[in-house]
Amino acid sequence: MRIIVILFLIAILASLGSALYYMVTDRNNSTRMARALAIRVGFSVTLFLMLMAAYYFGLIPGRTG
Repeated sequence: MRIIVILFLIAILASLGSALYYMVTDRNNSTRMARALAIRVGFSVTLFLMLMAAYYFGLIPGRTG
């Protein structure tokens, strides 16, 4: 589970970096930056839902104390 989370975080950062690149290089109205940001949001929501499901099914232990 830890590796999956790390891979998702790397994908989120890569998408954010590509959006920054398209923002700097594309001076006209390009939709590539918006598409990269939409992909980043999709990765973030998917990661959040996966973490919620992993906690629900017991793959991630809760705090005991």
